[in-house]
Amino acid sequence: VPVDWEDTRVLNGEVGDFVTIVRKDRNSDDWYLGAITDEEARVVEASLSFLEPGRSYLAQVYRDGDDAHWKTAPQDIVIEQRQVTRADTLSLRLAAGGGQAIRFVAQ
Repeated sequence: VPVDWEDTRVLNGEVGDFVTIVRKDRNSDDWYLGAITDEEARVVEASLSFLEPGRSYLAQVYRDGDDAHWKTAPQDIVIEQRQVTRADTLSLRLAAGGGQAIRFVAQ
């Protein structure tokens, strides 16, 4: 994960409850998304309108598994990939005390 960012945006959130942030790598066209929630499980919508028009991206997703929970199953994780564009909106399922990380690799 890079440490030098070209752009940082907050997509949504509520102080003390949850937040979704995206950052663009200064040295490539890749974006990184991070979402985290408190002890309440929730589904958060994330518009990908920050991605560059006319390009597709490989989304490398690291998300909570179906049985994930901060207390009983913190190790339950799913890793998957899919193609996305700026026209897409993702539904981020966040387990209690969980989160999600996505790397968007420009194609």
